[in-house]
Amino acid sequence: MVRSNQTCPVMGFVLLGLSAHPKLEKMFFVLILLMYLVILLGNGVLILVTILDSRLHTPMYFFLGNLSFLDICYTTSSVPLILDSFLSPRKTISFSACTVQMFLSFAMGATECVLLSMMAFDRYVAICNPLRYSVVMSKAAYVPMAAGSWATGSTTSMVQTSLAMRLPFCGDNVINHFTCEILAVLKLACADISINVISMGVANVIVLGVPVLFISFSYVFIIATILRIPSAEGRKRAFSTCSAHLTVVVVFYGTILFMYGKPKSKDPLGADKQDLSDKLISLFYGVVIPMLNPIIYSLRNKDVKAAVRNLVIQKRFTQ
Repeated sequence: MVRSNQTCPVMGFVLLGLSAHPKLEKMFFVLILLMYLVILLGNGVLILVTILDSRLHTPMYFFLGNLSFLDICYTTSSVPLILDSFLSPRKTISFSACTVQMFLSFAMGATECVLLSMMAFDRYVAICNPLRYSVVMSKAAYVPMAAGSWATGSTTSMVQTSLAMRLPFCGDNVINHFTCEILAVLKLACADISINVISMGVANVIVLGVPVLFISFSYVFIIATILRIPSAEGRKRAFSTCSAHLTVVVVFYGTILFMYGKPKSKDPLGADKQDLSDKLISLFYGVVIPMLNPIIYSLRNKDVKAAVRNLVIQKRFTQ
């Protein structure tokens, strides 16, 4: 895609966000601020209990602590920028700040995709091969698995961000989004972006396609194993150990598929409405899902609820 032969550099970008809907900006400022505080509190408590409670020093809760830390990092890379844009009449961001924000949000999203597949493997071993669980999922295995997830996400993001921000941006510097979302930024480039498109396709296969297949195959074996358990109580107990992770996976990947899989409207009026809905869905993906994760794991996990209860009791006694 070639737009122009101009070479004038763009020093910064204007984030459009909800500028066309000023009434929504005030409402969403309060709503997103409250959600962000819940994210910090909920995920912070989960990290704390997985560190302080010795009963939660297992691979599953180690991964859960990583997921909670990741959700805090992901939202912190974008939510303050979104909140500021709701209050500022001039919604600008410098080129360097845009680059950092793009890298962080892409890295956290890619890392979560890979991390969820590592958590699926943990549940697969726990249910399908419980006698060898302590051997297979030893500390020498699950720590590198988590580190590999972070390394994969960060490396993928570094490649995509560097390719995107090397492009020339001329004239139009308005990003039709809340943040420096990579696809929205690529639309502003006045040069051929075919390499970026190919690179993004390869990255999507690595950090999205492969983890989805891995999770799918893991749960095929998990469900087959659970169905072979003779007692209803045994099946219920086995399923309860992976139901929270499965719920998180369905919400996370379901939102991604809905965002990028729905057809685009060709009607100008319908396109405007769809543009607004796309932005709101993006907000759901970036804010609501990180808020739901600790709630899902707390409601569906007796060990976490017991650990949180003990933490509250200890705090009361120390006061």
